[in-house]
Amino acid sequence: VQLVESGGGLVQYGGSLRLSCEASATFSSFKSMAWYRQGPGEQRELVASITGGGSTNYADFVQGRFTISRDNAKNTVDLHMNKLSPEDTAVYYCNAEEVVIPLKIGQYRLPELWGQGTAVTVSS
Repeated sequence: VQLVESGGGLVQYGGSLRLSCEASATFSSFKSMAWYRQGPGEQRELVASITGGGSTNYADFVQGRFTISRDNAKNTVDLHMNKLSPEDTAVYYCNAEEVVIPLKIGQYRLPELWGQGTAVTVSS
């Protein structure tokens, strides 16, 4: 089972990007899915998360600029980012916790999944 991120790239100051995270398998349930980021020389930090029930949480630095959303039909989690600044330059990673994947018989549980990351560069 994999998480695959897409949508990163180069954008100018004040611009917007939409990151998408697609799971290679359908989840029957999950505790939370989230976007993290890691800037050059920095530790990985939480950007935004969404629970299986749809509750969202954002890091203070987001300040209303980003929106996380889940499309159960497409098995994706998106991060819409607006008003980007050079401080947002980082590799953005998708994360899923306590995932349950239905099988033909039974189910498969994974404690945590990470994607490979997608790079976002914001020019000044």
